[in-house]
Amino acid sequence: MEALSGFLIAALALAGSPGPATLSLAAAGAAFGARRGVAYLAGLTIGMVVVMGIVASGVVGLLLAVPGAGPVVTGLAALYFVWLAWRIATAPPLSEEGAARPPPTFLAGLLLSLVNPKGYAAMAALYSGFVLMPGQVVLDIAVKMAWLTLVIAVVNVGWLLVGAALTRLFRDPRSNRIVNVAFAILLLGSVLVLPFAA
Repeated sequence: MEALSGFLIAALALAGSPGPATLSLAAAGAAFGARRGVAYLAGLTIGMVVVMGIVASGVVGLLLAVPGAGPVVTGLAALYFVWLAWRIATAPPLSEEGAARPPPTFLAGLLLSLVNPKGYAAMAALYSGFVLMPGQVVLDIAVKMAWLTLVIAVVNVGWLLVGAALTRLFRDPRSNRIVNVAFAILLLGSVLVLPFAA
């Protein structure tokens, strides 16, 4: 388990850095408050557990080997991110009608994790870059999944609380609209820079 400290540092850096999931979670916190963002947080976290399983099983490699699958998957993911950014940008401030508008759901978080290219890239890097249990492939995968789930859960709670803190700072409807639109733009920007980050 000598590699554990390096693995955890890398996991924290990859899971905690701004990306579609973390920025959308902070935006949900800013637009709807921390309590109303918990279901979305749970969906994102459980979705990442599913992504870990997909990466560990090699299914991603098989899917991308199908001719024409890559552009279709990328297009569908892009449409989903645009829809999510629009929902965040147009969310009414909590001080007005925010309580009446439904926040992002568990299913929305689950879907975002499943279509988030950063999540797959991060999991692939962590799974291939570290061996925690030499000679025991199944146990190695299980240990990595357990630690990654813990790191991702803690990071997600942090991002949700950061977003919720911004809501408290910007109760004014105009300022809150600026925060929501800024988060939506950052979310779209984080998706656009992913291909160049490799």
